[in-house]
Amino acid sequence: MTVVLHTRAELRAWLDRTRGPRGVVLTMGALHDGHVALMRAARAEVGDAGTVLVTVFVNPTQFGPGEDFTRYPRTLDDDVARCTAAGVDAVFAPDVHEVYPEDEEVPTYDPGPLADDLEGAIRPGHFVGVLTVVARLLRLTEADVTCFGEKDYQQLALVRRLPELEPALAQCRFVGVPIVRDADGLAGSSRNRYLTAEERVQALVIPESVRLVRELCADGIPAAQAERVGRGFLSTSPGVTVDYVVVRSETLGPAPVAGPARVLVAARVGTTRLLDNGPIEIRGVRP
Repeated sequence: MTVVLHTRAELRAWLDRTRGPRGVVLTMGALHDGHVALMRAARAEVGDAGTVLVTVFVNPTQFGPGEDFTRYPRTLDDDVARCTAAGVDAVFAPDVHEVYPEDEEVPTYDPGPLADDLEGAIRPGHFVGVLTVVARLLRLTEADVTCFGEKDYQQLALVRRLPELEPALAQCRFVGVPIVRDADGLAGSSRNRYLTAEERVQALVIPESVRLVRELCADGIPAAQAERVGRGFLSTSPGVTVDYVVVRSETLGPAPVAGPARVLVAARVGTTRLLDNGPIEIRGVRP
């Protein structure tokens, strides 16, 4: 049975009782199959002799004005049931005062220029909040390894830099886990539950755009041209508003002329903002 911990004192007592390597999965709750894949990946990393802990905390510092902090789904009972079914040892579900005590200064981190691009350009300050809470929770849980999904690919790239910014995390390994997709192809996301049935059908063009750009680049179409085609495909799709369709290097630098890269897509369907991405292989400019 999964133990549920709400305070830092309860977490400390649990940590003192456990042995072996510790795998930690950080979530904001509303868990889905993608989160379960992270739990299984964490178990594979630490083995049966280790422990897996999942945090459930809707972090206010990574939401900007007008974003969905207040309506973000909070489903702790269902989340704990999913964790129990996945063999998770403990869930840490603190309130905001446990994570950010009024009498304690919580360090923040400068994520660098990448944090101002893509998601950062649309959501200023978002990644400062992300790195702050990730570092905070990993330190509180004393993680040896943590698993992040590749759906939030820019987030993964930035949190992997945390050991350089926070010496206390130097021994923590950051593991990326491939996107888990629903049966219709939509990337797993807690925000998918906001979609109406009609919007869900409309949203399916988002993974289709990822496939389209991948196929174009594999066929020798230059990355910039493949981006334009992908953006045009999405922008003419009913109900979809495009934020970006870009091809970047695997580390989110400029797209290479040839070789492995990543296509990243962000778009809105109704009032719901969705992300998707995928690995691609740029074959070089077709003669």
